[in-house]
Amino acid sequence: MAIPKQNTKPHGIVNLEDEIDSEIKEVLYKSLEGKEITKEEAYDLIRCDGHDLQVLMSVARIIRDNGKGKRITYSRKVFIPLTNLCRNRCGYCKFRREPTDPDAEIMNPSKVLSFAEAGKGFHCTEALFTLGEKPERRYPEALRWLKRLGYKSMLEYLHDMCKMVIKKTGLLPHSNPGFMTKGEMVDLKDVNASMGLMLENVSDRLCGKGEPHEFSPSKRPDLRLATIENAGQLKIPFTTGLLIGIGETLEEIVDSLYAIKKLNERYGHIQEVIIQNFKAKPDTPMASHPEPTVKEISRVISVSRLIFGNDVNIQVPPNLSPDEYGMYLSAGINDWGGVSPVTKDFVNPEAPWPEIRALKSVTEKGGLELRARLPIYPEFILNKADFLPKPLKSHILSLADHEGYVREVS
Repeated sequence: MAIPKQNTKPHGIVNLEDEIDSEIKEVLYKSLEGKEITKEEAYDLIRCDGHDLQVLMSVARIIRDNGKGKRITYSRKVFIPLTNLCRNRCGYCKFRREPTDPDAEIMNPSKVLSFAEAGKGFHCTEALFTLGEKPERRYPEALRWLKRLGYKSMLEYLHDMCKMVIKKTGLLPHSNPGFMTKGEMVDLKDVNASMGLMLENVSDRLCGKGEPHEFSPSKRPDLRLATIENAGQLKIPFTTGLLIGIGETLEEIVDSLYAIKKLNERYGHIQEVIIQNFKAKPDTPMASHPEPTVKEISRVISVSRLIFGNDVNIQVPPNLSPDEYGMYLSAGINDWGGVSPVTKDFVNPEAPWPEIRALKSVTEKGGLELRARLPIYPEFILNKADFLPKPLKSHILSLADHEGYVREVS
């Protein structure tokens, strides 16, 4: 079987008949035939390098093109950092603050609304609520701040801020509040178009002494996986993903991808898998930890595409590889994630978002088309109506065109 010929060859599209490892070639043919690869085969693929890696990327791109077409999506968003207080203390995080820090904050409703209104002014459709996890469980100061606002918990406050943003601006919330119980997710479901939680990695080892999650009790993989499974049981369109470069092994990356795949096969709720590269931050325990290379990220993307096929969308944040993110198009991604024309990335403030026109140019140079989506993907809007939150269903449909993308305003 020969690979379909490509009209363009960005970043070295090559022929599968070239000289490559025979076992790798067999697995790649298997993927092109639409057959699932085993975890053991994925262990071999994720070690590809040199010419074998170029061929792996070519196959991942072809699988993407055959299943997703030539459209690469992004969500036009406003980033709302509801609080930077957090009960976890990850070794790489610069976002969190102690209550004594002058920059520590729980945003008041008027500030939340000002952010949302600014996003509306820039034609955003998504309000991304990012926040530290349940700070009131660790800090009495956080509980006092919440009580002054009239709330008992951060998630209770998040619910009402999502509801306010919907009512006053029409933006669709997407919340990432960390580990949640099933009951907490039920409360948030009706005021979020979608929700998310990064798995990061399924390895318990990374929670051990001296590891990045040593002081982050809710980063335990069993708790993260339970939250992701709760979302599936509740039919919540969900985002998850991996953080690459924090000390995990190649096998642990594969194990993490298969853990996500298993849950998605059971519930069909995973919209997208983010492959996010670790960025070292000054004044953190991992400030001198090496960052993964673009080649290493591309390899994970390609293996992810072969593992998932086109059952989920594969995303990479373009701002974390500002000069080289075009490479990821040839590795099999089909989404750039949320990109804000109005607010910075508060988690990675040193990494500005690319301008939409620059993102469009890079995408088109790869022979692809950039399309704006809502925080809920077109395939959910068109084919999974039972995943649309009932109170938001008519509003979501009013914002989408007949293909499920953002309706263009004339």
